[in-house]
Amino acid sequence: MSHSLKLFRKGKVRDVYDLGEELLIVASDRVSAYDVVLPDLIPRKGESLTGLSEFWFTKTRHIIPNHFLERVDDRSLRVAKAKRVDIEWVVRSHLYGSMWRAYSAGKRVFGDVALRNNLRMAEELPQILLTPTTKSEVGHDLDTTKEEAIGRGLLSEEDWRILEEASFRLYEFYRDEAKKKGIVVPDFKVEYGKHQDTLIQIDEPPTHDSARLWDKKHFKIGEPQETHALDKEFLRTFLREHYRFTGEGAAPRLPMVVIEEVSKRCVGAYEVLKGKTLIENLRLKSLDEVLRELRGEARSQKI
Repeated sequence: MSHSLKLFRKGKVRDVYDLGEELLIVASDRVSAYDVVLPDLIPRKGESLTGLSEFWFTKTRHIIPNHFLERVDDRSLRVAKAKRVDIEWVVRSHLYGSMWRAYSAGKRVFGDVALRNNLRMAEELPQILLTPTTKSEVGHDLDTTKEEAIGRGLLSEEDWRILEEASFRLYEFYRDEAKKKGIVVPDFKVEYGKHQDTLIQIDEPPTHDSARLWDKKHFKIGEPQETHALDKEFLRTFLREHYRFTGEGAAPRLPMVVIEEVSKRCVGAYEVLKGKTLIENLRLKSLDEVLRELRGEARSQKI
């Protein structure tokens, strides 16, 4: 159906088609890391992202309106067209990922909050933080502040207040819902737009691609969380450790075992948060197990 429609925008993962006053968002099985689309597809990724988006959007309309109108098929959503606010709102409750790397390098002020010394990887922050970035169609998004965003005319002071409050309230809802399923949500990112002068949530709520999703049973402060997590950090860490790839140069091909593990996490995020299964039923392999398996294959090919 989408092939006969007018392409509005081709994203890293989603293809967006113009329906006039509405858009059709089709989630592909593409996967990106470090702002680069990788050459391999991840089975069932698109349908899992679409299912989770529908799940969250239908549950959070009481917090802020969103663009979701209808699920068309396994991987397509019909949504209201909105003028995007060019800010990505990142909400964090734990010290991890790029924030941990910046903290380890000596940075202490994030958003409007100064953190104390001696915090450990994955430790819960003294308060939930908002660390917004500007949106960029190419390359990396850049950190921004309330004053910078308003000064650049990205939004008004009143709009900032509304969206800051919505971001925190959405996070609290996601955190509490996920906790019931044994999942810790240490951070997530969200985008907003204006539809008929009303601020609404657009883009995806917490999924494998847009949030970290940790297994509460295996959560340990001071340690990496990827083994039992249902998010993209497993893939990022594999690329960094196995290929030394962080976005520069040609994107590497993924071994089949990695494709299978990423697919497990994509599908698993949907099924666990929907209450269809438990994380332990997914039989996830750790990064160390995957790397040992690949080394064993390499040795056997040399013999």
